[in-house]
Amino acid sequence: MEIDGKSWRILECLQAEARLSLTELARAVELSVPAVSERLKRLEEAGVIKGYHARVATEKVGYTLCAIVGITVPQPYKQTLLDVLTAMPEVTECHHVTGADSYLFRLVARDVAHLEALVARVNHLGETRTSIILSTPLAERPLLPPR
Repeated sequence: MEIDGKSWRILECLQAEARLSLTELARAVELSVPAVSERLKRLEEAGVIKGYHARVATEKVGYTLCAIVGITVPQPYKQTLLDVLTAMPEVTECHHVTGADSYLFRLVARDVAHLEALVARVNHLGETRTSIILSTPLAERPLLPPR
């Protein structure tokens, strides 16, 4: 699907505020409500828009720590690791990567003891390296058109 300027503008608006009404969105991108509705439908059907989500402040719901864990896993244990991570609600994302690590995953924890217990659940599957996130000076940003 080719994404033109108007569709990029829709994507920018929704990434900034996914709760915009169709009327507000149409006004922002200078299209009619039916035109915006049709473009949204096409963007969703093409898989460009994968969902609409709330961003939750982790510290407000009891998770005081965020960490990134790298793990080197032998091939026979990779599916087991993914099964364990999938079952852990504290794991917010996991990436299969190149380099020294097999996977990098991000997790949230209530405190250091909780973090230690979470890492212990996967330690037997490979060598781990854990980095506690002190701050996030550049958070996930909206996707913009390539330059």
